Amino acid sequence: MSETATHSRKSKITTQNKILNAAETLFAREGFEQTSLRQITQEAGVNLASVNYHFGSKKALIQAVVARYMNVFMPALEAQLKQLDDKPTITSLCVFASFKAPLLSLTQVHKRGTEHFLRLLGFAYSETQGHLRRYTQSAFGDVLQHLLSLLHRANPRLTEQDMFWRLHFVLGATVFAQVSGQALIEIAQAEFDENADIQTVIEHLINFIAGGLDSGAVG
Repeated sequence: MSETATHSRKSKITTQNKILNAAETLFAREGFEQTSLRQITQEAGVNLASVNYHFGSKKALIQAVVARYMNVFMPALEAQLKQLDDKPTITSLCVFASFKAPLLSLTQVHKRGTEHFLRLLGFAYSETQGHLRRYTQSAFGDVLQHLLSLLHRANPRLTEQDMFWRLHFVLGATVFAQVSGQALIEIAQAEFDENADIQTVIEHLINFIAGGLDSGAVG
């Protein structure tokens, strides 16, 4: 390969990563809808043509940012879930606790990877980014189905209707914690002098949603 071609390839990778890093920072801070491509190009120090060349559209860029985390998180989550398959009995708490290690491992993607990923997911649902849900279902539908089957196994007394309502309330609480995690940390520190961090938020959230799913059947 010629020196010119090698330089061009390195430049292309560098430009793409600049765009991804800038987009991730802005998306995690401002949300998808409130972040424009112009803001991203200014943050990355590139022109709009570079974004169009590498990603083609804002939706494709959003998916690429989220995919960097999903490609690490989902296989790690599946590995945790598989450990529950052979256990004679499981609870909602141990199913949701399977999320903890994969979430904390996202610091390998970015030093604030856990926080960024949670906020990205929170904005994905609160801003109704349907294309992200379709992408996740298409790429990782088997992991999601595995998770759902374990939750049904942990709660055999719940009807499909009960599970529908509870999982959506679980999702609502999770989205709130994802988007407002930093605010919760600051309030806990100010009001209770608690040395809280993103791991604290995750642990409280897991206990809360497991308790909600496990509560007595309605009616």
